[in-house]
Amino acid sequence: MREIRRILCPVDLSDGSRHSVRHAALLARWYDAKISALHVWNPRVVASADFAFVGTAPSAMLASKELNDVRRQIVGCLGAGGALDVEVLIHGGQPPNQILETAAALPADMIVIGTYGAGGFEHLMLGSVTEKVLRQATCAVLTVPPHARGASRLPYRRVLCHVDFSESSLAALEFAFSLAQESDAELTILHVFEWPADGDPLVNRSFSAPEYLRERECDGPIRLEALVPEATRDWCRPTTRIAHGKPYRVILGVAIEDSADLIVMGVHGNALDLMLFGSTTNQVVRRATCPVLTLRR
Repeated sequence: MREIRRILCPVDLSDGSRHSVRHAALLARWYDAKISALHVWNPRVVASADFAFVGTAPSAMLASKELNDVRRQIVGCLGAGGALDVEVLIHGGQPPNQILETAAALPADMIVIGTYGAGGFEHLMLGSVTEKVLRQATCAVLTVPPHARGASRLPYRRVLCHVDFSESSLAALEFAFSLAQESDAELTILHVFEWPADGDPLVNRSFSAPEYLRERECDGPIRLEALVPEATRDWCRPTTRIAHGKPYRVILGVAIEDSADLIVMGVHGNALDLMLFGSTTNQVVRRATCPVLTLRR
């Protein structure tokens, strides 16, 4: 099963980041992992729930009282629920760069980050801190929508994993098995296929549409069932599901229909793939009302 030893959780002291910290704490307890809570002071404007600092000084030049206040608030975000191994990191700089650099330096096995920041900007808007982290992080990323628009519960009881048979989605499925075991959750494994779009080479070939659809519908469940190890069936009874349509729309629809607490999916492309924005993964993260765990292979 998947091992998680270090979780990086960026905290900007907004309500959104406080909500994401609760998810990080839950995962840390399940996997007996250490949490590195990172607060990044923007060199130009630094804001928290209780105070604001404006200037050009890096964090090292801030008053110790202010630094201690930030540390106190971050630790307070973790709340009750048992002891946790937590370190608080405070750095100055641009948040996305600091988050990615810290994740690589630790190294982190997972980043847990909210999709709304202290400024209350649009959910995962283009160019946002979360979007940049999602696009470039090489470790798993759990994006957590704000509690006000989220439908998930803790711990996760219903997990939805999208599989397109790529390496990244198979790695995501392995992670989903681990999460389902840790939380004793119901697991739905979903495969979505689209009818070939205009310009697809398939539409220019002679073939029987009904026969093609029957083949896909018969082949899909068999391939999905084959992905479930026998040992896994001893403690987990995953449900496999085949659907047709635009993948991100189907994934979001099934998540709502099943009241999923978590969506797990793979990310295509390399770590610097700028085309990720607009992809299935990004569209799901932008619109989901529950947390989304993405994994790159």
